Amino acid sequence: MTDEETRQTTMAGEAAPAEAIGGNGAAPAGDVPTGLTDVAALQAERDAYLDQLQRSRADFANFRRRTEQERAQIREIASQALLAQFLPVYDDLQRAMAAVPAEARNEPWVQGLALIERKFWGVLERAGVTPIEAGGQPFDPAVHEAVDSVPGSAADTVVDVYQTGYRLGQTLLRPAMVKVGDKMGSPDTSRP
Repeated sequence: MTDEETRQTTMAGEAAPAEAIGGNGAAPAGDVPTGLTDVAALQAERDAYLDQLQRSRADFANFRRRTEQERAQIREIASQALLAQFLPVYDDLQRAMAAVPAEARNEPWVQGLALIERKFWGVLERAGVTPIEAGGQPFDPAVHEAVDSVPGSAADTVVDVYQTGYRLGQTLLRPAMVKVGDKMGSPDTSRP
């Protein structure tokens, strides 16, 4: 068939042969080639998948960071609870050492008790426990628990420490139990 015959057959309603269309069912040569539209579609699909991958990676990195933070918080809370339970035992060791008579200080069992106390404190110290300095300091209700006060005083300074307070990093494990009064050496203005 010639081109003229193909054109007439197409106009007459008959199907045009495949050779006339281009052999592969594509549009005639005057339109946009389908190969270029396929490449653009594939590039757009690739970019969408790349964007999804990058978002998934960022979400996973955020998830991992949050999980690590939560684990660290859980470890810190567990450490705080455990160390807070050990503090009374350490206090008892200190009281036992303070109650030893001076003439018995050189006894082997007393020296052994002193070593146990130092080892116990070393463990607490390595865990990050630090004592709160309270004696002579201004009274701070965030770290001091006032259990006694000097009568007639302004109660703005710690004058005696009944029980040492401790911190774990910046977290308060136990407040210091203190007696408050006027600053040492200040004149008593309440008396004439």
